[in-house]
Formats: sequence, structure tokens, C-alpha cells
Amino acid sequence: MKNTLSSPPSAGGILRPALVVFAALSLVTGLAYPFLTRGVAAVVFPHEAAGSLIKEGDKIVGSALIGQSFTSPEYFWGRPSATAPMPYNGGASGGSNLGPRNPALAEAIQARIAALKAADPQNPLPVPVDLITASGSGLDPHISPAAAAYQAARVASARHLPQAQVDALIKAHTEQPWLGVLGDPVVNVLTLNLALDQLRPAR
Repeated sequence: MKNTLSSPPSAGGILRPALVVFAALSLVTGLAYPFLTRGVAAVVFPHEAAGSLIKEGDKIVGSALIGQSFTSPEYFWGRPSATAPMPYNGGASGGSNLGPRNPALAEAIQARIAALKAADPQNPLPVPVDLITASGSGLDPHISPAAAAYQAARVASARHLPQAQVDALIKAHTEQPWLGVLGDPVVNVLTLNLALDQLRPAR
């Protein structure tokens, strides 16, 4: 019996199936899947799917997921942000990438400590680390309860409020870990400051 060799497939025979698979996967993963997940999220988690926006009346004042820069003594200050060209820039999320031995990092930390001490020179408490170091995303809207407690006396004095009232507000806005075990307690700086303004507007 005579053996015969089959001819190699043509370029069109190879390219056509590849293009069909590429087009099908593009439709599924590039269009169908994003639209499906967005639609499900809009129904099941409408607030989160819309960006977790925070409103005062009809005015959008921020998002519960992105921090804001507060520098007045009447407000709680958030975690530092290393995003450029401005802090908490959602379009340039990222950290400073400065190593622990980098002199620039040490200088930045010392400047942040100095700013906190200048705003509240009588404060005997140690400065919490999250008030002087930026998060990896640069967008973190939360601080620890210790960081909020560190600032309570300054905020109470600036607003002429009893510190016990400010402490109670911090406690009311402390978010506990999910299911009681996942994560640490945190305080959303924006919602806490908005609650302060409802209590008594800053002067």
C-alpha cells in the first residue's frame, strides 16, 4: 500500500478559526460579562455599584471609598496620600514606593508629625502610625480608632464641644470588622466630619 503525505493546512484554514475564537471571546469577556456583572451589581448592590457616593441633600460631597484632604483643626484628618499631582487622586492610585531606608520617607514622616504636633501641641499621646504613613493605594478613606482618638481633643477644642461628645461620635462611626473577625475596626473620616458639621458647624 502506498503511503501519501497530507498537504499542510492553508493560511486561511489556520487564521479563520483563530479569528472566530478571538471574536467570540471578545464578545463574551469584553461585552457580555461586564454588562452582566454591572447589571447584577446595580440590582443587588445599587449604592456600591454607583460608587458609594455620599450626598448632602442633592449635592454629592464625596465617596465612602475615597479619602479627602482635611487640614483645618476643626476636622479630623485622614491618612496621608502620596498620589500625584494632588492627594487622593483616583486617577493615579498608588503609594510613594519609598523604602524604609529612604531619607525622603523619613523627612516626610517627620514633617507630618510636626504638623500634627503644631495643631495640638498639648497632646501627650503617641502619634498613630496611620496618621503619618500613606496607604498603598493613596485613597484610603479610613483611619484607625486610635488615630481618631488622637485628634479628638483638638477637634473638641476647635469646635468648643465637650470632648466626651466628640468621643461618642467617634464610637458611633467606628466600623467593626466584617463578621467580627475579618479586618480591623476603622473610622471613615468623611462621614465622621459630616456628622461633626451636623452637630455644630465649624467656625
